[in-house]
Amino acid sequence: MRHEKRDFRITVAITTIIVFVMFSFSFVLAPLYNALCKATGLNGRVDISNPAASVSQEAPDATRQFTLQFVATNNANLPWDFYPKKNSLEIHPEENVKMLFVVKNNSQHTMTVQAIPSITPWQAAKHLHKIQCFCFTQQTLAAGQTLEMPVVLRIDKDLPPDIKTVTLSYTLFDVTQQKRKSG
Repeated sequence: MRHEKRDFRITVAITTIIVFVMFSFSFVLAPLYNALCKATGLNGRVDISNPAASVSQEAPDATRQFTLQFVATNNANLPWDFYPKKNSLEIHPEENVKMLFVVKNNSQHTMTVQAIPSITPWQAAKHLHKIQCFCFTQQTLAAGQTLEMPVVLRIDKDLPPDIKTVTLSYTLFDVTQQKRKSG
């Protein structure tokens, strides 16, 4: 009987420790994942920490051309229109290009959104340099308001030659509640 109580206490202690470690790990996982994606370009994360440093002093390489595709997606149940003016552009390395994205708040109230970028193939992420982007800041639109938002970028000459198509996608998230809490 005494041996069973001791075994039960050890089991409870080990289970408690495991639950605590798993719970703690859940808080550390997201920052670790973001750091890994930023360092490696995994998951197409684009480094937007210093857009001014992205301006190239080199002339575009007219001997090489590839397709830059644009994709816009709304997160679930976001009542907005969101799309690029064109689905793709033919561009050259080191060429600064501008694309306009259109958003319209179809809801009956003012909302704030944040666009999160992603790039594929993931190997292209470290070669994409954003000079100006609506994704740098949150966008607040009144009910029914429409806005054209620019992104100015370039892809550097070190993009691997086997990559012929690069896709820049944005997902639009509703951050209205977070803005109200922080503001």
